[in-house]
Amino acid sequence: MFNLILFGPPGSGKGTQSEKLVDKYGLVHLSTGNLLREEIKSETPLGLEAKKFIDKGQLVPDEVVIGMVDSYFDKHKDARGFLFDGFPRTVAQAEALDKLLELKKNGIAAVLALEVGEEELIARLLNRGKTSGRSDDTDEAVIRKRFSVYSQETSPVAEHYRKQDKFHSIKGEGSVDAIFDALSSAIDDRLNVNS
Repeated sequence: MFNLILFGPPGSGKGTQSEKLVDKYGLVHLSTGNLLREEIKSETPLGLEAKKFIDKGQLVPDEVVIGMVDSYFDKHKDARGFLFDGFPRTVAQAEALDKLLELKKNGIAAVLALEVGEEELIARLLNRGKTSGRSDDTDEAVIRKRFSVYSQETSPVAEHYRKQDKFHSIKGEGSVDAIFDALSSAIDDRLNVNS
């Protein structure tokens, strides 16, 4: 099983690139953001609780997210691999994911990080907010808070995977196809190492 993490701040293009990578490599897309938005849309107790955190630009508690990921694995036992989009966001989540995968006799093969400048990201998110219906994309103050949370809590995740020699930085500005080619090249290199 080939498990991949696509890493980067909000608005870096993870969703766009994830779709293309899932198609090319036959992976199951696991977006905790999409799972949470589905819960919110369905107004489940989990969704309503998660919305309180998201509307303030805060992260949803780890135990909630890990529980969702575990049940998602169980629903896709025959997958060739998973592409994690927007998860893990903290070192605690990364460690919990590593343990969960270890229990399933598996692991993360590579972490690819889309690097995009902050002002470019703010412009992308405000633009996305005009059509996405996502309340967290329409307010620049909330967007900046998300970047602050990302820098403080998520950036250390990169270091966690750097120590395991699984982290690769990819330029996330330019055409969608050029970024996809760079991601594919990094994945192909990793697949060759693992085969």
